[in-house]
Amino acid sequence: MAISIDQIKELRERTGVSMMACKKALEEANGDGRVAVDILRKKGEAKAEDRADRVAGQGVVAIKSEGGKTAMVTLLCETDFASRGEDFIALADNIVARLLKGEISVNDSDLPEVKDFGLKSGEKIEIGGMELMEGGNVGSYVHSNKKIGVLVSLEGGNEDLAKDIAMHVAAMNPQFISPEEVLPELVKKEKEIWAEQLKNEGKPAEIVEKIMLGKEKKFREENALLKQTFVKDPEKIIEQLLQAEKAKLKAFKRFVI
Repeated sequence: MAISIDQIKELRERTGVSMMACKKALEEANGDGRVAVDILRKKGEAKAEDRADRVAGQGVVAIKSEGGKTAMVTLLCETDFASRGEDFIALADNIVARLLKGEISVNDSDLPEVKDFGLKSGEKIEIGGMELMEGGNVGSYVHSNKKIGVLVSLEGGNEDLAKDIAMHVAAMNPQFISPEEVLPELVKKEKEIWAEQLKNEGKPAEIVEKIMLGKEKKFREENALLKQTFVKDPEKIIEQLLQAEKAKLKAFKRFVI
């Protein structure tokens, strides 16, 4: 079938490849633009393999809320220049909107639009992570540079409290909710280091165990959100903040680029 110049231009805008390559792909696809994109992807596999070993260490975090649900997506690229581009940011916003609507799930990392953008930009583009929270009070925070994003879900309390805690999580980077949740293997690793330090310091054996217990307690609390000092009010810890509002922390998620 005859391929129009408008079809060729449209495919070129979508993929960024040459007019001749677009024309050939459309002819092979009998004018079907979607099939033509797949054909160009296959022909561009060598370029994709070249990008596979490159590091996508830049990007943005996008968050969107609607209808009692909040979605968060991290979209990664290779360069800071690309991450600041309007088209790249728009792609992240589109993906988070689709996640919120239920068109995709948090496990759908292999999206056609991401591949299309990578083909067009020549950069390695990939999804770094996706999260969806609903029910209760969900608060969110995105740092001004779009490099850190946080979701916090509360039972009780209110959205403002959830947002404040989300901002705290962005700043303090807790790894767990409570001290009891700190993984045993992490504690074990730290204990090995403490034991060596105390040995080198020549601490008496009779007080080593007591010191170790104190260090473990401190380590667990430093890494637990509930026991951290609230960044906006050093007189309170997060646990006290929640108790005052009769709220319970259900979950939190922090993405960082």
